[in-house]
Order: sequence, then C-alpha cells, then structure tokens
Amino acid sequence: MPELPAELPLFPLHTVLVPEARLPLKVFEVRYMDMVKACIRDGSSFGVCLIEEGEETGAPATPAQVGTSARIVEWDMDQPGILQIVVTGERRFRIAQAVAQPDGLLRAVVEWVPEPEVQAPPETLADTLPLLQAVVADAGEKAIPAPHRFDDAAWVGYRYTEILPIPVKAKQKLLELDDPLMRLTIIQQFLVQRGLLKQDA
Repeated sequence: MPELPAELPLFPLHTVLVPEARLPLKVFEVRYMDMVKACIRDGSSFGVCLIEEGEETGAPATPAQVGTSARIVEWDMDQPGILQIVVTGERRFRIAQAVAQPDGLLRAVVEWVPEPEVQAPPETLADTLPLLQAVVADAGEKAIPAPHRFDDAAWVGYRYTEILPIPVKAKQKLLELDDPLMRLTIIQQFLVQRGLLKQDA
C-alpha cells in the first residue's frame, strides 16, 4: 500500500544529499538551530533539498521538488551559537506543498518516492565496480559506512552521485531518476568520457 504523505521541515542547500550519504553541516541561523534541536530531541528527520533560487541564509529559498530526508547521527557545539552536525541521507521524497513559517523555516508535505527492487549491476555495467571499490576502500568507514552493497545497482549509483565532481544540477538529475540502471548507465558514460573507464573496442 502507498504510504501516506509526511510533513518535514526543510533545509535547502547548495548541495545534493542522496540516500545513505553522510553530510557535515554547520548550523547557525536561529530557524535551523531550532529545527535541529527539535530533531535531536524527538529523534526525527528533516528534508534536504537543492536550492533552485535563493541562498542558504536570509529569505526562504526555492527548493527543488525532489530531496532526501536526513537523520542526525553526530552533533557538537564547540563554540557558542554554532552547531556542527553530521547527517545521513534516508529516503527520497517529492514536495507536494511547502509553506514558510513566520521565522522563515520551510515546512513541506511530502510524498515518499518508492525505491525499486534491488537489482545487481548487469555485466554491461560491471566495469563501474572496481573504481568505486577502490574509492570506498580509500575513503574509509567514516566517510562511506558499511554495509557496502556493490551488488545493488541503486547503492552503486548513489555512491557515485555522492562522490563524483560534477555540478549539483547534474547530481540532482541523477537523484531524481527512478531507474537505478539508467542512473548507473549515465555514470558509466561519464566515467568513459573522462578516461576513468576504458571503452570496449
């Protein structure tokens, strides 16, 4: 059965969060400090969306329609008024309606975007795995925590989306794709174009 929509506070950023990625954030605006404190207190999540128009500070920004819910896994306040947090991406969502509160915090009714059944990367995409395996081993558990599911095309595609040095709008397009094999195919083409993978003769 389809899940009912949920309500999430939003944190629009000039970055893209994908499922299971870790993202460090520095929080200092009152509206986001209050939001983060409430999430820590209640064990709840907030939504991270790429900014389409506007800035991270000041007036509410216009968020992209598809984002990822974020759960706080680490937090520290080593200086007054600045909260350092680390979040991990959970689930993709689509904004159905967003409203700005008087303090400027956006709250949205969201619909969860279903993920397809787990599919292993087919033989035609298997050449993407060794490079990612090397990157994951080099990055370490802190940056890319286990489990490392190289047998899951969606996980592989999300990790590449997370680590590749591509424009945020390109990352957003990859996030929005519902077909994990299409996402990984596009990534494979990018790697070949950049000389990171060899093209079959």
